[in-house]
Amino acid sequence: MAPSSAHTPDPSLYVANVEQGRATAAAVARALALRTGEVAVLGLGASGAAAAALLRHIGFAVYASESNDSASLRATADRLRASHIEVTLGGHELARISRAAFVVVSPGIPPEAAPVAAARAAGVPVVSEVEVGLRLMPALRTIAVTGTNGKTTTTALIGHLLRALGHDAVDAGNIGVPVCDLVRRAPQPSWSALELSSFQLHDTPGLRPDVGVLTTLSADHLDRYPSVPAYYGDKARMFANAEAHSRWVVSADSADIAAMMHEVAGTITRFSLQREDVAGTYDRTSGQLLLDGTPFMARAEVPLLGDHNVANVLAAALAVVRADTAHETAEARATMAEAVRRFIALPHRLQPVATRDGVLYIDDSKATNVDSTLVALQGMTQPTVVLIGGRHKGEPYTALAEPLARCARAVLCYGEAGELAASQLQAALGARVSVQWMRDAGFDAVVARAASLAQSGDAVLLSPACSSYDMFANYIERGRRFAALARGET
Repeated sequence: MAPSSAHTPDPSLYVANVEQGRATAAAVARALALRTGEVAVLGLGASGAAAAALLRHIGFAVYASESNDSASLRATADRLRASHIEVTLGGHELARISRAAFVVVSPGIPPEAAPVAAARAAGVPVVSEVEVGLRLMPALRTIAVTGTNGKTTTTALIGHLLRALGHDAVDAGNIGVPVCDLVRRAPQPSWSALELSSFQLHDTPGLRPDVGVLTTLSADHLDRYPSVPAYYGDKARMFANAEAHSRWVVSADSADIAAMMHEVAGTITRFSLQREDVAGTYDRTSGQLLLDGTPFMARAEVPLLGDHNVANVLAAALAVVRADTAHETAEARATMAEAVRRFIALPHRLQPVATRDGVLYIDDSKATNVDSTLVALQGMTQPTVVLIGGRHKGEPYTALAEPLARCARAVLCYGEAGELAASQLQAALGARVSVQWMRDAGFDAVVARAASLAQSGDAVLLSPACSSYDMFANYIERGRRFAALARGET
């Protein structure tokens, strides 16, 4: 049976601006070879600061700017200025940016932002920090991972498996360290497990991974993208430079992924939780994960909650196997299976953080979109008090109704999105589940209310389906606060 599709992709968006992207990549490659002129770096988060420091180190004049101003940014600016980098906080010098040899843009800055628009209007190439780092490490072997959900765990698993096989491998990109930081490492790593968000892919036109992985596709970031196809279009930039020798590992359980891969060049390896006719499968009868028809390991030995993590293990193992013929042996596969058994769940991704009064508290703060929360709910087996809320990202919450009707003892909706989420879920669930809008309640009060509703044997699940920015600096801070409250800490 064909996988279901929630959206009809627009294939024209998948190839939009491919030639322009290749021209941009070529222009930046030439500039990096010449190392003359001034480079503008937009945004002084971890990736921007790393790019600025590296570019100055290799001989460029660098101008870095940031629209915000804070104590931490001032500390970063002082550090960069000590290396003779000019820095502006609280704004950007648009005329200066328009004269740059090229611009490095941080992923949090949207394409329509004034400094990015000024650069493009002046014909200045705009790329990501990832593009710069990869250009300066041509010998680095890369397994690149993208997807709406699952990409961080899959990337971490890939790095873990590569290291288990004896490689000097680093987790980088949207996970771990900025790619530009690897350039100055001595010795440079031989492999990278590279997580790439849609924002990063938008400005990494020269990407040519040894293996590219696409985990899932569903609506996300509709607070930044005008449509789902536009968001998918940035995901599809993973395949912009596909050639006959390219290798891809993708889910077989998505019609949208099937449409995206329709005419992509290269060898495509698929994994599935639903099908048996692909390279990576889960045989529920025997409880075995299979690679190329051969048992890889037992599901009971995978130390991660939820079937979605079975898919992540299949994707990671197949990517590593396809990356090098030395990884195809029975011995290498046995080494990888043992490494999976030792893998520790990443923080804030269905992570059990406490058991108190017989109630299990699960931190899934990284679930910042509806589809990710849907996956979490589908894996719940006990009555659960569910915490949903934060800053709305443009998706309806009604898709959560069916699993909530099955597992939820109560749903607490909080934060900026609380009223909307509660309204939609109440309409969908009726009297089947208690849906409560925690009007004006702080996060601590929401967790306290959840504890009061949960009974021994229940779970309290923080799986917000929203970003954290209404109450917290990021999902990590939100998850840490939830874990502290779950443990009874003040």
